[in-house]
Amino acid sequence: MSLTKPNTLNRLSSIEVANAKPETGKTEKNLNDGGGLYCVVTETRKRWQYQFSLLGNKGKIWLGEYPKLSLAAARKMRNSAKELVDAGKDPRVEKQTAKIALQYSAANTFETVTREWHAKELASDKWKASHAARIMKRLERDIFPIIGKRTIESLETRDLLYPLNLVLKRGTYNLAQAYRQYITAIMRYAVQTGRIKTNPALDLQGAIASKKPKNRPSLQLIEIPNFLRRLKQHKCMAVTHLSTRFALLTGARSSEFRFAQWDEFDLTSGTWTIPDKREAVEGITNSDRGEKMERTRIIYLSNQIVEIVKELFALNGRSRFVFQGRKVGSPLSENTINKTLREMGYDTENDVCLHGFRTMMVSSLNESLQFSSDAIERHIGHEGKDKIRGIYNRNAQYLSERKKMLQWWADYLDAMEANGFIDPPEFLTA
Repeated sequence: MSLTKPNTLNRLSSIEVANAKPETGKTEKNLNDGGGLYCVVTETRKRWQYQFSLLGNKGKIWLGEYPKLSLAAARKMRNSAKELVDAGKDPRVEKQTAKIALQYSAANTFETVTREWHAKELASDKWKASHAARIMKRLERDIFPIIGKRTIESLETRDLLYPLNLVLKRGTYNLAQAYRQYITAIMRYAVQTGRIKTNPALDLQGAIASKKPKNRPSLQLIEIPNFLRRLKQHKCMAVTHLSTRFALLTGARSSEFRFAQWDEFDLTSGTWTIPDKREAVEGITNSDRGEKMERTRIIYLSNQIVEIVKELFALNGRSRFVFQGRKVGSPLSENTINKTLREMGYDTENDVCLHGFRTMMVSSLNESLQFSSDAIERHIGHEGKDKIRGIYNRNAQYLSERKKMLQWWADYLDAMEANGFIDPPEFLTA
């Protein structure tokens, strides 16, 4: 006679569960695996149920559906639930608590909170849509892959600093500083919405090694005559030469003129209207860029610029872009003019670069003492340092003065190319 205790657990087999059906005339059948685990079988489904007794009260909890939840998996869940009961805990309450915790966690990841913050800022009209899109694209690229799935409350200062250091390793100091500002604002929003009590991003202040800003190199005014003669003698593509002179004569930014199209020019009135945004051209990166500040700006064309545009039309009149590059249908490369400057013998890191043309123009116009600073700033497309004054002055265009100003600048360059350096105040307008 065997004294072995009968097995009260794992009574079922996989085959038995798979083939189980309710008895004839019955709608339901309960298969007992022991230890409180049952497979409840109906004509259409099979579900696992754990039955238990806690503090004298009976209870039951559904574990899952067969075959998605296998017999072996159901037994593991039964064992886990039994451990809770043995510890005096109700598995139903624990399951609900875990569900709420999971939902809370999903609603409090860094990415979720960031998208809430982003939507709030966008709705407040503090940002333009393009600026908001640029911020989100940056975060999706550099921050979310690192800490996006982390819950807000789990993030400490060192966690927030880690992705910033990765950005710093690329040498992009300004971008790292921008990210620090975004993250600080996001964590402040988390405090405001009750997710966390204190903002760990505040201690990021000073954690990023700052790089001393370096002004774009530009020539001293006394060096301009030699530059003009060297440009005239330099052998390059006609479009490249004309583009370089156009950039110098207008002071336009690279993206403002490289993506220019013919309908923006009116040679009769002598104007070039840079739109706030251009229609994107398929396959051309950033072709939708217009005026940098995203506000329509008029550039007056001196007689010399009109002639350049006419020459460009003779070369590229059938192309979409005024400044067509080597590849048909594509604009001039953003590196073309700086490459030309290097071929002329200039160091674009220290001597002069395309952006430096703007500095040379503004310096000459200011030193001439013939034009108001407001007219100069309006032409060049700067916001202006005095924002309050700018609000009241935003409708002032200084149209007549700017027209004279552009012609003065073109004539001044011609005179220096022919005669050498002239002090700006000494070159008077007609």
